[in-house]
Amino acid sequence: MKFLEWIIGHFSIDMGIDLGTANTLVYVLDGGVVMDEPSVVAVKAGTSEVILGGKAIGSEAYRMQGRAPQGIDVIRPLKEGVIADFEITEALLRNLIKVVHGRGRFVKPRLVIAIPYGTNEVQRRAFIDSAERAGARSVFLVEEPIAAGLGGGLNVADPEGSMIVDIGGGTTDIAVLSLAGVVQAKSMRIAGDNFDESIKKHIREKYNLLIGSLMAEDIKRTIGSVKELETEYSLEVRGRDFLTGRPRRATVSSEEIRHALMDPVRAILRGIQEVLEDTPPELSADLTSSGILLAGGGALLRGLDSVLEEELDLDVRIAEDPLTCVARGTGIVLSQLNDLKEFLYGSHRR
Repeated sequence: MKFLEWIIGHFSIDMGIDLGTANTLVYVLDGGVVMDEPSVVAVKAGTSEVILGGKAIGSEAYRMQGRAPQGIDVIRPLKEGVIADFEITEALLRNLIKVVHGRGRFVKPRLVIAIPYGTNEVQRRAFIDSAERAGARSVFLVEEPIAAGLGGGLNVADPEGSMIVDIGGGTTDIAVLSLAGVVQAKSMRIAGDNFDESIKKHIREKYNLLIGSLMAEDIKRTIGSVKELETEYSLEVRGRDFLTGRPRRATVSSEEIRHALMDPVRAILRGIQEVLEDTPPELSADLTSSGILLAGGGALLRGLDSVLEEELDLDVRIAEDPLTCVARGTGIVLSQLNDLKEFLYGSHRR
């Protein structure tokens, strides 16, 4: 039996997965991040059958958002970091295992999946069951703050405190880490999607113009900021007139988008302050020198690090390649799986 397990393990390509609300990234040992796709699936309406021969997953489905004809549903199966649609999540996982692994049905990979801090037993069980049905031979779950800290280069196993703020698509995880564990933390349902919604709301209220999520994201990436820019910009946006129903354009400025983004940014700032207030004094003292590490796509919002630094009076730095921090962290866990199993949730804890 052990020899059979060795054979399976020898030919298996084990994976670390950042299964996010907005994007799914896959990390393999000796290969790094080999997949970075939107967490979007296009299916026949009312079913879990993926269209286009099972290929309408990720980028292909992402481009269909807001454009799909009747009979096709474009679904993001994860909401606020947890599984909202089990069958579609399973289809998403099955596709990435097939693409990355491709070793046949008898050789199945081990998976390390990052999950938001504070998920309950039912939610964790949902991740494990979906992954096993999708073709994994065993599944281990690591909390995103730990994975992001590892991927961002923090020495999370040290007795000194460090702080990570991981701003993803559906959740923001704020955590103080020490001795390979989470000492104080908060998971907020305010993140990148809320930035987009704030932009959509502002344009609807000021210009009577309805825009889609893809346009809102483009505005955020192109001219979005939370601190005054040396050169302010403007951008033409396109959508549907709220009153006439006709297609229309409008020009928006970086100043007004900055104002629109401040509400979710202030909410994240309050969350960080709450975690700091509940942090033990010894670890608070450590943070005066170690500061705060920003990870996730939200870390790339212009000026966010400067605003947080000014408000919190702590050094704030952006992780190298913040978009892949969590995925790289799952890879580190994967490489040390035998030593870290006791700190993980997983198949072995049935």
